[in-house]
Amino acid sequence: MAKPKPNSHLSWQDYLKTVAPTQILSERGANLVVINLGSANVRVGLAMDEKPFNVPNCIARYITQSGKPTVVDQMLNTEVTTNQHVDRERAYNSAASLLKIPFLDESSSSGSASRKMGRIDGYNQASTIKKDSVFTWTDVYEDEKISLASPAETSADKGDASASEAVPDVTDSKDTSESKRKYRKMIFGEEALKISPKEPYCLYHPIRRGHFNVSPHYSAQRVCEDLTAILDWILLEKLHITHKERFSFHAVIVVPETFDTREIKEMLTIVLGELYFNSAVVHQEGLSAVFGNGLTTACIVNIGAQTSTVVCVEDGVSLPNTEKILPFGGEDICRCLLWIQRHYQKWPQINTDVLAKPIDMLMLNQLKESFCEIRAGELETVATVHSYEEGMPAVPHKTNLTSLNVPPMGLFYPNLLVPEIFPQPPRQWFQDYENMLEDTWNMDFGGGGNMGLPMWDSFAFSPSKPKKEEKIGLAEAITSSILSAGRIDLRRKLFSSIQLVDPENLFFYTLKFSPCTSLKSCATM
Repeated sequence: MAKPKPNSHLSWQDYLKTVAPTQILSERGANLVVINLGSANVRVGLAMDEKPFNVPNCIARYITQSGKPTVVDQMLNTEVTTNQHVDRERAYNSAASLLKIPFLDESSSSGSASRKMGRIDGYNQASTIKKDSVFTWTDVYEDEKISLASPAETSADKGDASASEAVPDVTDSKDTSESKRKYRKMIFGEEALKISPKEPYCLYHPIRRGHFNVSPHYSAQRVCEDLTAILDWILLEKLHITHKERFSFHAVIVVPETFDTREIKEMLTIVLGELYFNSAVVHQEGLSAVFGNGLTTACIVNIGAQTSTVVCVEDGVSLPNTEKILPFGGEDICRCLLWIQRHYQKWPQINTDVLAKPIDMLMLNQLKESFCEIRAGELETVATVHSYEEGMPAVPHKTNLTSLNVPPMGLFYPNLLVPEIFPQPPRQWFQDYENMLEDTWNMDFGGGGNMGLPMWDSFAFSPSKPKKEEKIGLAEAITSSILSAGRIDLRRKLFSSIQLVDPENLFFYTLKFSPCTSLKSCATM
C-alpha cells in the first residue's frame, strides 16, 4: 500500500484524499489481481496492467472411456423446433424491412449483379488483418524425454506447481511408435477449443449462460474443480504468480449480474481457499463500469458472449428491480450468421458444427468481428472460410457472404437468434443452507412487526432459484429497465446516460475502480 512520504505531515486519511488514483494503482497495483468471469471467456490481470489476459473459460480433460462425448454440453443441447424456425423467419423479415433489404425468400427485382451493396473489403483495416488467419489443431501429445526435463526447469525458474500436471501417467499403447508419447491430462484456453474431435478428450465449460454449468452430467463439485484449475493455470502460466507468492496478493472478483449468492460464495471459496489469495472483494460488472466511467448514475448495457444484461445504477447503488437478463449474446450472432449463409447457399458444402467442433465457432467469431455490422442496405463481401476435418489441415474456401448486417439485428429481434437450450441448474443448487437469509421464518410479534409474514420477504437478495431471463429485444429491455427506476427525474437522468460496455473495456474500468482502502478490512465487511 502507498504510504505518505517521511517528510510529509499528512495523516494517512489525508493522504488518501489528496493522492491521485493512478499513483495509488502504480504503487500497489502490482499485488492486486482482477478476475472477471464470463460464460465464454475469463479475463485476469494485474491492476497495473493496461490489458488483461483474455482466455476462453474452458478445460479439456483426457478420458479413457470410449463412447463419451467430446463436448459435455452436447448432452444438453436440443434441436431447433419448427415454431422457432417460423419465428426466426418472421424476425428476419422484420429486420430486413428496417435495413431496406429483400425479405428472406425474396430476391432482388433488379438481380444480384446490380444490387445496392455495401462493400466492406478493407473497410475496417484492424479487422482485415485477422480475417484470413487459419487455426491449427492442438498437439495433444508431449514427448516423454522433453516432458521429464521441462517440469524441473519450470519449477526451478518459476516454482510452477502445475507444470507437472502437463506430464500425465497415461500412455498411448495402441501404436508402438507412439509408446514414448503421452497425452496431456488437461488442456486449457484456446488450445482446448482446437482439439480434434477424434482425440480422447472431453471439453467442459464451467459457466454457461451466466450460471455455473451444473447438470446431471456435470456435477457442482466438478464445476468448481474446473474453475479452480483454469484460474490456477492462468495465474501460473500467464501472470507467473506461484502458490507461495499468492498470500501477498489480493483479488478483486468482478461477477456478472446473472450470478446468484451461492455462485458468488463458491467463487470466494475458490479464490481464498484453493488459489491462496490473502483477501478478496466482489464487485458487480455494472458498478465497475459506472465508476470506471467516472459516473455515479447510469444505465449499463453489457453484451456478453452468451448473455446480455441491463441494469440501472443510482448514486453508486445498483437497483435490483431494474435488472434485465437476456439469454443471448455474441455466440448466438455467430450461429445466426451461419444459418443465413446456409439459407442463401453461400456457405461451402463443408461440415461446420459449432457444438461438436468448437474450432468452427472460433472461425465464425472471427468472421463476425471482421464483417458484421449494422448498416442500411445490402451488405456483402468476399471472404475465406475454412473447413476443419478431424485431424486434417484446414482447407480454405473462398465464398461471397451476404446479409452481413442481419445477424447483429438479432439483439433487437431475439427470435432471430435461436440459442441452444440448456436446462437451468437444479433448484437445490441455489439453496444455501448456511445462509440464514434464505430461511423463511414465520414469526408473529403479537400484532406488530411483520404481521406473521416471512421475515425476509422484502429482502432483495439471496434468491432460491435462478434469476429470471426475459426473451425481449435489447431496446425494449433498456426502456423497461429505466422505466422501472421509479422517479421521473431519475428516469430522465438514466435515459441521458446509457453506457454500452464490452468485456475488455469493462476490465479496464474495473482497474480504474480498484479499491484504494485496505482489501483485508473490506473483505470482512
